[in-house]
Order: sequence, then structure tokens, then C-alpha cells
Amino acid sequence: MGEDDGTFSRLSLELSLEERANILEKLKSQSSISRDPLYKGEEESSTIDLKDTYTRLPWYKRFWFWLSGLFRSRSPLKLFEDQEMLALGKQIALRAPGYYDPLRGLLLPEFYTLLTELKTSARFFYTALDSSVNRDKGAFYAFLGSLEMGEVHRRLEEETNPEDIIVNRPRISEAELRQTILHTTGEILSTISDEERAWMYNNARSLACLKQLASFLYDRMLMAFSSDAAAGGMVCAAAVIRDSLCALDNILYSLREIPPMPLLESLFIFILQEHAGEQGFDINTEINRLLTKAETALITVRSFSQTIPLTLLCRCVCKDLGLSPREMSGGEDWFAVYQDYWKRQVNERLMEFILNRRREELDEAFQEFFAGAEMRFLANAETEANPDGVPMEGMLSLSFLLTFHTAVFMPDLNKTLRPILIDGEFIKRDNRVEFNAAYNELISLEDSIARLEGDLAPNADLGMRYAQAKGEIASPHVKRRKMQIVTEEASERAQEIVEGVKPALSNMVNVLKGIAAEEAFGPYEGLSNLKNLVKQRTGFIEAVEAAALKFETALNILESVETMENSES
Repeated sequence: MGEDDGTFSRLSLELSLEERANILEKLKSQSSISRDPLYKGEEESSTIDLKDTYTRLPWYKRFWFWLSGLFRSRSPLKLFEDQEMLALGKQIALRAPGYYDPLRGLLLPEFYTLLTELKTSARFFYTALDSSVNRDKGAFYAFLGSLEMGEVHRRLEEETNPEDIIVNRPRISEAELRQTILHTTGEILSTISDEERAWMYNNARSLACLKQLASFLYDRMLMAFSSDAAAGGMVCAAAVIRDSLCALDNILYSLREIPPMPLLESLFIFILQEHAGEQGFDINTEINRLLTKAETALITVRSFSQTIPLTLLCRCVCKDLGLSPREMSGGEDWFAVYQDYWKRQVNERLMEFILNRRREELDEAFQEFFAGAEMRFLANAETEANPDGVPMEGMLSLSFLLTFHTAVFMPDLNKTLRPILIDGEFIKRDNRVEFNAAYNELISLEDSIARLEGDLAPNADLGMRYAQAKGEIASPHVKRRKMQIVTEEASERAQEIVEGVKPALSNMVNVLKGIAAEEAFGPYEGLSNLKNLVKQRTGFIEAVEAAALKFETALNILESVETMENSES
């Protein structure tokens, strides 16, 4: 439903609510992911107000800083800050030896290695997000909602199903059906509890943080490092990547908790959709494999946060003892996205239902109108029986007209029309002109369609050009555009035929009704020699009336077919 919604409609939709719950329970039981926080936040709570701390120093220490400031031409507060920064640098070196040199302000080779490992682990989540949220955010939230809000999901699936609604209300109109479904959707969404909203927001927030972690510009930081023989590896002046260090600290601080298991399962399901149906595919085995990768990635994230006192490092590099990591926003839009998805989903399901019902009604109309004769679909056009044909709009309309010509017009209606064509003396000359033009249009209908059918053949103009474009080795955009040009040309020719036939059918209805009427039928006054034709042919008036009705029915069916085709395009 939508260009990429097919991904959601495959594996994820094939899983029932019970199967989803079972997978979630298996994940919880088999997972060895530690629930320990990914980020330990004791550093950010120990911020220092430099001025306040200085004023609370004993008088003799403040006096010493004042005296030192006289000799160095610097403020006492600045000297105090320098002392605190030096102490902070030593603290970082003690907590993470080998990662940072506070005297030179250098990030050392061990930091480079750890950052590289973090980048590799984050890549796993980037792939997972690219296969899910980035492709169809609404569908992802809907699947996630089926795990966190099972009853809401069940009701949205069942109570908005048009097929179930018409069982209880068989006479409901399409407009009433649409109104009922949209009202029901809104009512169900309004029943989401505060607890369920909190669950979904927690997932959405965690998802936003994972996205920030996965898409972080690690390469920009790593490229700032250069080889240093004395250090034995890659080093970088911390001040050069100060902003990146603070940004990464904000992300890790925001991603303090392990992502909820329903979120991980949803990510896994969307990753696996690409491989569902492949030979040997087993969802449990594949999910366990992904679970192991996720565990490894999260261990690396936790290890980085626990090894590197990043907040302290940022304070040291930024020379700001009051600096604390900032909570990042994200996930607040989950309900708007979820609601919009379901509104689109129920609307598309309704449209599909209406189209299916119209197809069924048309099939019944075809059967009745053609008295059991089979439909003649256009040769070389794309149909269910010929998926390799040229796709085109108006294919069903032309197929109907072709069948009408061969099964109704020529063997039946023409018997009534030919005496009028040959012997009929019209009271009004304009009526004769309309009748002749309509008759000629209808009699040549099969030839007009046959010419288009011929051009759709694989060795003819349209068919050959379409096959060449389809098989061409080119960019998808160029290839698609060339195929579209052929499709549009075929569709335009089909439309020309249909637009030529519709007035012919309409005029034939009016002319025949004018002939059969005892009095003038508007601008149509019939035949001056009608009595002679009636004497020569038994049941002539009845045949004319029947023919008018059949032409009118054909016109109505054709318009219904066009409406359905326009809805599908």
C-alpha cells in the first residue's frame, strides 16, 4: 500500500498477534543482553560553579591566588580555574589511562581504536534502521504497536474491516461505509491508555537515539587523527574535534537505557523481510543471529561509555567545569505518524474493497450482458493471463468494447440497424447524419482495436519499443521513463478509441428511442416510413426498443469500467 508498503505487507503482516507475542517471549528468554545502563551518569551530576566554589575557599587560599595573580598579571579566579582544569585532566588520565594526555591535550591511539569499534557497532543499527524506519516509519510504528498495544492493533485490524461491516449492514452505501470506518478508527485510537502511550514513546525515544548513534559522523572525527611515531599510533588534538566529542556525549547520555525488546524485535522483523521466502529461511534462527549481533553492538556502546569519561573530557577540552550532556529530543511524533499510517491503511483497504466489489459487479454485468460469452482481452496487452504484455490504461474498456462488438453488436444489434441504415427515411436530416456516423464508428470498432493490438505485438512498434526499454541496461530512472513513454502512448490511443465510441453509443440510444417513440423524442423524430418497416418485419418496434436498451446498458457499463480503471491508476 504505497510504493514501499509492500515490505510491511510481507513477513510482518503474515505474523499473527500470537506469533508476534511468541517471538517476543523467545527473545526475552534467549537474550543475554545486560539490562545495565549504557551510560553511567555520575559525572554530569558533579558540576562545578567556579565562582561559587572559589568564594567558599578558605581565606588563605584565596589570598594565595590573589598574590599569585599579582605576579602573573592574571585574575585569581582564572588561576583557580587553571588549577581545577589541571586536576580534571589528571582525573581523566587516572580513570582512563592511555586514552588522553592532559598535558598535551591529545587523544591517544587507544581512544582511536575504541572510537573505531564504536563506529563499527553503530553500523549494525544503521543497517537495521535503513531496512525499517527509514523506509516506512508509519508501518514500523504499526508493527511496534502490535507488540506494545495488542488490543488496539487487533481492533484496528478487525473493526475497520469493510467486509465484516457489510455483513451486519449489507445495504450500507459507500459514503456511509467510509464514514463508519473513519469514525471507528478515531474511536479506537482514542482508547490508547496513558501507559500504552508511555510504552510507545519510550520505544520511539530509544529509536531516535539509536538513529542519532547510527548516523553520527564518526569518520569526520577519525579523519582528524594522524600517525604519531612517539605515541605508537593515531593521535588527535582533542580541541580539534571538541564539538564532535560533545555531540557524541549528548547522544550516549540520551541513550542511557537498553532499547526495549519490542523495539529490537520490530527492527529484526523488518531486516528479515528482505529474505523471507528464501529457501532455508527460518525466522527463529535468523532472529537469534541478529540478537547476537545486537548484543555485541550494545556491549561495545556500554564499554565505550564506561571506559571513556566523556563528559569530563568535554569539560576539560571546552574549559567549562559546568558543562553537562544535553538530553536530545526525539520520538514525540510517534502518535501522529502512527495515526496517519492507520488512517491511510484503513482508507486503502476500503478503496481496495470498493474496487473488488465493483469488479465483482462488473463481472456479473459482463456475464449477464454477454449472455455467457467470454471476454476477449486485448492481445499483447498486460493482463493476468499475459503479464509480459504492454501495460496500458483503458485495457479493460477496450476489452469490453471488443467483446461487445463481436458478441452483441455484429450478431444481434446489426440485424436491427441495417434495415434502418438501408431503408430508413428519417424525418430530420440531422438524425440520419447522427445515425450514420454512430453506425460507422461502431462497425469499424473491431478494426480500430485490431490496429492497436497489432502495434502492441512483440515485433511491432509499441511492443518492440517496450521490450527494448524493459531489457535495456540503464539506470532505473531512465529505463522506467522509456517504458512509461510507450505505456502513455498506448494508453492515449486506447483513450481515443473509447472517446470515439462513447458518443456513438449515446447517439445510437437517442436515435433508436426517437424511432420507437410514438411522439417526438426531443430533437429525435424517428422515421417517416416506420409503418412500412413495421409491416415488413415482425416485432420491429420491439427490436428497436431492445437495441436502444442494449446500447444504453453498454454505455453505462463502459462508464463504470472507466471509473474503476481511473480509481486503480
